[in-house]
Amino acid sequence: MLKAPGGMINLKEIKDNDMKFARLGAIAASMLAASIASAADISPAVVFDMGGKFDKSFNQGVYDGMEKFKADTGIEYREFEVTNEAQREQAIRRMAQRGANPVLSIGFAQAGPLEIVAKEFPDTRFTIIDGVVDLPNVQSVLFKAHEGSFLVGMAAAIASGGEPVGFVGGMDIPLIRGFSCGYKQGAKHANPETTVIENMTGTTPAAWNDPGRGSELAKSQFDKGVKVVFAAAGGTGTGVYQAAEDSGNLAIGVDSNQNYLHPGTMLTSMLKRVDVAAYNTFKSAMDDTWAPGIQVLGLAEEAVGWALDEHNESLVTDDMKAAIAEASAKIIAGEISVHDYMSDNNCP
Repeated sequence: MLKAPGGMINLKEIKDNDMKFARLGAIAASMLAASIASAADISPAVVFDMGGKFDKSFNQGVYDGMEKFKADTGIEYREFEVTNEAQREQAIRRMAQRGANPVLSIGFAQAGPLEIVAKEFPDTRFTIIDGVVDLPNVQSVLFKAHEGSFLVGMAAAIASGGEPVGFVGGMDIPLIRGFSCGYKQGAKHANPETTVIENMTGTTPAAWNDPGRGSELAKSQFDKGVKVVFAAAGGTGTGVYQAAEDSGNLAIGVDSNQNYLHPGTMLTSMLKRVDVAAYNTFKSAMDDTWAPGIQVLGLAEEAVGWALDEHNESLVTDDMKAAIAEASAKIIAGEISVHDYMSDNNCP
């Protein structure tokens, strides 16, 4: 014991406390190391598809989700933007070879290439959005886009006041036909007399990024009396939206909330929450809850819907909001069945 101004100092207590602090320090260091190791095990990568990550639509929705994940976790990710079909398999394989895990593939067209690569790298986790690959190391995320399209079809029919409504699709594939089918059903639900005029942009991947052609198709529809056009066409949709503004008509965006692109022209946007799907892919891998298999997300999971914000609120009436809210609740409850074109190609 030593004498001190405030009393006696017990040397044994000091020694014991030092040992305790040392043990606590070691535990904290161990926990930090474990945390760092856990983060290090996550090496995310994403392969964007045709149209690029700034298409203001599908790819950009994924990009937004990736950026949020990076901001929330501090974890960087690798990326590649496909510009031609031959690059898909190469890009996925390159990500796996570099140790990326998990690897996120964007779009139905990557399903074939992903299946080949996933078999070569059975210990790597892969997720694909809008496609299905049935392997034990692949997670497939699908959306009930027909449900969201039904709601914006209702909005189009109500806003058109009995005049025709239009649809401009991107590449002519079942997935986009599914958007169209849901849209037609919603329009007819709101007004059985509604006429729907439909055009597809093309039959090759170039159809996703052709604003000029999108503008031409929209103008042709407006010339036929169409008042509202829904574009499910990736980057091609920007041409549709511009044509709607130029002609004093209305347009509906897709995938991401595109209302801000032309305020006062965009009636609404059909939301497909690919941003959430992308974020959850890597967050679940980081939390060790990632699982293979098929996820199908719709209105009940709040994965699809329609956008209402300051950019379009002046265009959306209370009657429109009430009608869409009622239909949405009935779809979730199973009282309204929206035909899924992907399951049955005969659209009613």
